[in-house]
Amino acid sequence: MERRLAAILIADVAGYSRLSQIDEEGTRAHFQSDLSGIFEPSIAEHHGRLVKTMGDGLLVEFHSVVDALRCAVQVQRQKAKRNAVVPPEQRLDFRIGVNLGDIIVEGEDIHGDGVNIAHRIQALAEPCGIAISGTAYDQVKSKLPVGFVALGEQKVKSIAEPIRVYRVVLDPSAAGKTIGAGRDLRRWRIPALAAVVALLLAGAALWWQPWTFFQPAPVERFAYPLPDKPSVAVLPFINVSGDTEHDHLAAGLTDDLITELSKVSGLVVIARHSVFAVRDTSGKIQDVAAELGVHYVLEGTLQRADTRLRINVKLIDAVTGLSLWAERYDRQYADLFAVQDDVIGKIISALEVKLSQGERDQLARIPTDNLEAYDYYMRAEQEGFYYNDVETYRRTLAFYQKAIDLDPNFANAHAGIARVAVDVWRNDYNYLWSAAVARKIAYDAAGQALKLDPNNARAHTVLALLQLVDGREVEARESANRAVAAQPNDAEIVGNLALILAQTGSRGQAVTEMDKALRLDPTPPPSFQLLAGIVFYTARENERAIPLMEAARNALPKAEPAREYLTAAYINQGNQTNGTQEKTRLLELFPDTNLTYYSYLYDYWREDDLRYHLDGLKSAGVPEWPFGFEGKQADQLGEADLRNLVNDKTWKGRHKNGTEFIQYFDTAGNTAYRSTNTNITGVAQIQGNRLCEQFVGYFLDRMVCGYVYRNGNEEQRDAAYVHVTPRAVMFFSLAK
Repeated sequence: MERRLAAILIADVAGYSRLSQIDEEGTRAHFQSDLSGIFEPSIAEHHGRLVKTMGDGLLVEFHSVVDALRCAVQVQRQKAKRNAVVPPEQRLDFRIGVNLGDIIVEGEDIHGDGVNIAHRIQALAEPCGIAISGTAYDQVKSKLPVGFVALGEQKVKSIAEPIRVYRVVLDPSAAGKTIGAGRDLRRWRIPALAAVVALLLAGAALWWQPWTFFQPAPVERFAYPLPDKPSVAVLPFINVSGDTEHDHLAAGLTDDLITELSKVSGLVVIARHSVFAVRDTSGKIQDVAAELGVHYVLEGTLQRADTRLRINVKLIDAVTGLSLWAERYDRQYADLFAVQDDVIGKIISALEVKLSQGERDQLARIPTDNLEAYDYYMRAEQEGFYYNDVETYRRTLAFYQKAIDLDPNFANAHAGIARVAVDVWRNDYNYLWSAAVARKIAYDAAGQALKLDPNNARAHTVLALLQLVDGREVEARESANRAVAAQPNDAEIVGNLALILAQTGSRGQAVTEMDKALRLDPTPPPSFQLLAGIVFYTARENERAIPLMEAARNALPKAEPAREYLTAAYINQGNQTNGTQEKTRLLELFPDTNLTYYSYLYDYWREDDLRYHLDGLKSAGVPEWPFGFEGKQADQLGEADLRNLVNDKTWKGRHKNGTEFIQYFDTAGNTAYRSTNTNITGVAQIQGNRLCEQFVGYFLDRMVCGYVYRNGNEEQRDAAYVHVTPRAVMFFSLAK
């Protein structure tokens, strides 16, 4: 194991999660632009090595701490120029930490306390600022035209001894100066103290104002009938810290309160997406309560200052306008879970809800005793899941994995990985993992989560979806029902139960469960709209399915399932015009779309549901084979010719999309395929006039059959044959 002394620079974007929620693709594009346009040139100029990027951050190694700090200063000054012409809501503000210390080298990666300290110091920098360790300061204090502010010794997580920390002052007038203890430091602190006092006063005003003028909401204004059980909306907590870096803490606290309350069967709890969506469009609490159809509203603020956490919470009866309970908490950040438990307990007491022993046990369970792991978990939860781009998936998985690295017994983090993996697997994406790998990860992660927490609802839901696609209907229904029993107010979990019921023949019950899910999430995200649309479509309720699918398609224009299901739904509703138009757009986006592919992908469906779906797609004009391929019967190879073509033979050619490939068949039924990006092995069988192949990790591990034709077309005349499968059209000749 190699060790060496190195200068480490770590940069991270302040408030990245908030910016991604506003414009995920734009924020990622801005990060990549800063990486390639500012960081990488400056790193190269100062003789550094970019070790890796880490979601919204990067790790760089230098031989000289002077070079490291020069790079950091240059980056921040260039960023300041770039930010000057960027709207504030789109700016990426980096924090940078620099440390000189011992590192462990493993291949191209580096680890150790030297890296960990740089990471902790980065968090102490201001947005657009730089913080350095005492060891770095000792080497650079008189060598660069910058100033420094001594922050003294700081105790940071995972580091045994306190470390000296300095903030870098980029103002030229501060060059060569170090502001430390004494009169100069006090002079710098007075304005800061005034700002803190003003912030606290502003936060208090913000906190109390909503209820000072609160008016009750007349019952007739409610968008939905009030349930026969107490109904609650937990509105997004407001971060009044004055630092957007803590936005994810406020959002995470909101999420956790919703999640914990959703475990109580005696309540109706509105889903996160709906409360965030309504809160963004309505300024008054009574309007929010009326729009969501809830009797009670919980609202609060959060402020974090170093290790202190201040939380204000209030529970309002939206019908009478009276405050049922209010509390102010001033605790250490380490007491966060205790505060959550107290809030949950006070709500349950105020609403006089009786808990079962199982619910008491679940609510008493602490998700993790490692707050840093919990912080990474909350970051992952803010990323979202379904129909995401590869980078978002990777970033989400990285956050979950960091949480697990810090606490291997964190069941919710394992369940989060399982949820991402099952989404990749059941949609046959094959761009993050192969299907076989995604399936194994999903099973393993869900199993580990349930080993740690047998009542983990998300893990039970993942198992249900895996079992459904595996054709194990009874087990899938049992797992889905266990998930709902553990978390009866979670819209997504109830919605997935509805999907499993719909696809296992219980259409009426599926509609009932989906109605419950939509009551819990009346303003659902696009992915949930699509899920609801599929359930109603499978239940033959196209009038309800189509508006949901249209909304999902408009929000997710490149999501293949949205266009696929909408095409069939239009046709089965009798709207040939819209069905044909949707099919045309589907084929423009995904030209290899074909009926044979769907027949294999959905082979776990019931026969009547599969025929209903395929007939609708066929009537719209979806072709039988990829790219609309139609071979002539006279050119099709029979069984004997096929055997001669695959018995110890090598094919060489290219796909219709131009990708070159080579494939070998031995005499024992094994085959090996290789292209520019793929190298896989599998088995091959001749079934009559069909060539059938199975490659582990592809097409949900199905045995997939196609045909071989003599190439009688004008296309790719240099190829003697055409092999058509549900996934591809390949032109080839036998290799000599």
